[in-house]
Amino acid sequence: MTVSKRRKRLLLGAAILLSAGLLYALWINITGLAIPCVFRLITGLYCPGCGVTTLCLSLLRLDFSAAWEANAVLLLSLPFLALLLGRLCFRYVKTGSVMLCKWETVLCGAQVAVFLIWGVVRNICF
Repeated sequence: MTVSKRRKRLLLGAAILLSAGLLYALWINITGLAIPCVFRLITGLYCPGCGVTTLCLSLLRLDFSAAWEANAVLLLSLPFLALLLGRLCFRYVKTGSVMLCKWETVLCGAQVAVFLIWGVVRNICF
């Protein structure tokens, strides 16, 4: 596949994902209905990702304090995740590969550990 085709494929995927996210946000704003966290429904505890929908909706309104309250660790992680995603997109367009290099794999593992620790801490402290 050529660079041009990979770029078009990536842009199409991003457009579909962005459209789906905006439609979901619109749905929530109109109906007030959102997909609940299954982990929280079953256990009554917050998972590391609880608050993602509220965080995203708050960021769309540029309400950073509400985004912080929704999920502080994920909000702090967004620049790292955006950088990693940007690197992967660039690598995919340039080479067709989305394999992580060694240091990216280590950083992703550390990020997963941070999210898991956050999942425990938010239920003990808050």
